Amino acid sequence: MTTTTTTTPTTTLTIDPVHSEMTFQVRHLVTKVRGRFNEFSGTIRLDEAQPERSSVELTIKTASISTQNEDRDKHLRSDDFFAADTHPQIAFRSTRIVKTGDEAFDVTGDLTMRGVTKAITLPVTHLGKAKDPWGGERYGFESAITLNRKHYGISFNAALDNGGLLLGEDVKITINIEAVAS
Repeated sequence: MTTTTTTTPTTTLTIDPVHSEMTFQVRHLVTKVRGRFNEFSGTIRLDEAQPERSSVELTIKTASISTQNEDRDKHLRSDDFFAADTHPQIAFRSTRIVKTGDEAFDVTGDLTMRGVTKAITLPVTHLGKAKDPWGGERYGFESAITLNRKHYGISFNAALDNGGLLLGEDVKITINIEAVAS
């Protein structure tokens, strides 16, 4: 008796930064400030038949932060926040993927920021796939998560006259990815 093991093919996807975004928002005084990272890259190894065999790697350049205010961006690149000179990138590497619904997945992995690595779980929705006008295959994904910035050594703040603090600790991260099969 011969046993045959079949494996499903894995598709390698490259994040298209022109059609993707990494954004954030954090409380500032009585409102929220929004920003984005303009330079990032990543690879998704997708096994559609067995998603638990898939993997994700993502790198974000911290110096590419933009809040549409150059003075604030310079401060965010400083040692008070991202320390872009000594910690030039934020990295995520998946360790486990679990299908939680028809197009929903929990992607658990290690997030490294400012030299601190913590396990997080991203709730990811697969938005579909389509052929582009040039014959390539594109896949869409989105995720959102709230992280406490202090857990990654980003603790800068200032006391206000009313007893509050200038900045909130929670940062909402939103990720929208369009990736191209290679």
